[in-house]
Amino acid sequence: MSIRMRHTRGHTGNRRSHHALKEMNTVKDKESGNLRLPHRVDEITGMYRGKQIFIPKVKSEHRTKVKGPSTEPVVKHAHEHAQEVHANAEAKSSKGISGKVATGGRPKARSGFGGGV
Repeated sequence: MSIRMRHTRGHTGNRRSHHALKEMNTVKDKESGNLRLPHRVDEITGMYRGKQIFIPKVKSEHRTKVKGPSTEPVVKHAHEHAQEVHANAEAKSSKGISGKVATGGRPKARSGFGGGV
């Protein structure tokens, strides 16, 4: 299938003319004086065109908990298993992790993963 022809700058500009961001239109509510979107219910009062549409929920005061000083002592315990010598420590390869030491810092290339030395 062939590639379609190039659009002119005018054609591209005409298409992009609809991409502009528009400022939101807000109106001031007559009863409460709050800003709201036109043709929408006022979310704070629940009124629309002078009629009560819904009763808004009353927000309760949310108290934040105050953290006091910690009552538990901070104890750093050493990991005992870090110093243990495992029985198979001598059996490990001398190459290191995935052959990085033996190949000069790069792992060996695997077939199917591109490139390779």
